Amino acid sequence: MQTVSLAALATMLIISCAFTYSASSRDRTLSLLLNQYAADDEPGIQYVVVSESDTIFNQSVGLSNVASNTALEASQTMAAFSMTKTLTAIAVLQLVEQNKIKLDDKVSVYVTHPYDPGITVRHLLNHTAGIPNPIPLKWVHLAQAHDDYDEQVELKKILSEYSAQDFQPGKRYQYSNIGYWLLGSVIARVSEKSYAQYLSEHLFEPLNLDASEIGFTIHDENNHANGYLKQWSFMGLFGRLFVDAEMLGKNESGWRHVKNVYLNGPSFGGAIGSARAFATILQDLLSTNSILLGPAAKQLLYQQQITNAGTDIDMTLGWHIADIEGITYYYKEGGGAGFHSEMRIYPQHGFASVITSNRTSFDSRQILSELDLHFVTTE
Repeated sequence: MQTVSLAALATMLIISCAFTYSASSRDRTLSLLLNQYAADDEPGIQYVVVSESDTIFNQSVGLSNVASNTALEASQTMAAFSMTKTLTAIAVLQLVEQNKIKLDDKVSVYVTHPYDPGITVRHLLNHTAGIPNPIPLKWVHLAQAHDDYDEQVELKKILSEYSAQDFQPGKRYQYSNIGYWLLGSVIARVSEKSYAQYLSEHLFEPLNLDASEIGFTIHDENNHANGYLKQWSFMGLFGRLFVDAEMLGKNESGWRHVKNVYLNGPSFGGAIGSARAFATILQDLLSTNSILLGPAAKQLLYQQQITNAGTDIDMTLGWHIADIEGITYYYKEGGGAGFHSEMRIYPQHGFASVITSNRTSFDSRQILSELDLHFVTTE
């Protein structure tokens, strides 16, 4: 049996204590920062950081309900809006992996649309299809009206209203919610399931995430944070000019409550979940043996895309690409009626982060960078 000297044991103990101190010191700093970003009497923040096998940091601060002064809990859900697009991309890549879809298939093979017939699945995933992107603020309906909502009727209406092609497919990058709405229809057509059902069965359930943690409807209103607009912000003052007045609730101590709404197109922004649930998905993507995607499909998820002319764009097949302090990361941000969120993954550093807030005016980009640097610099 190999023995360990007292000197070696002492060295190991010193290193262990130094790491523990470093981690605890970092966590105290993060807690202080989070409380500065969301005071005790304001809408709150959930922040989660994970590695492949562990939750490195998980804290919630602020309020889920301003009127009742209810603290925000880690289990509570929020509307994720455009963070959903990365989930849609994962679902498409699963179907690619199963040889049910090819990236360069024409979209018109699966769904009818009014745009250039040369648009492919890849064009939709990397936002180079040339499809217009009108402001989608009114593309929502009250949660209480969901049972009577017909997504296909609404999609046909939008496709008819915004049928003009902006440029040739593949020419350049242009973000498009309509493009990802069409991808939801592709998934439904190929899988012979609704978009929401497919994601539930093939993304959430394999990771043991149930409907109380993530889905496309509010599972429990008592476990869902209220969304807010700052009363004296631009949207707080003039929101009725951009959204239906029935969506806006009462003023609660300087915060305008936004009633629970669902996006008309779930595949471009309809996911509702806790930061912890989204972190579970990212944790799987960090894993060498991902449950969701095989090695080839996971590589596609991170593959930087190019235009027809061979020019790089800051986009993969589902992620945007950016960096802080020279460290590359992949991210998706989401914001809308009362909520703002962002998730990131740093594959080379082995961690991922999610931040969610139940206020529209939340600078996720800057705040998440400030928080995440505490993990980048300790690698």
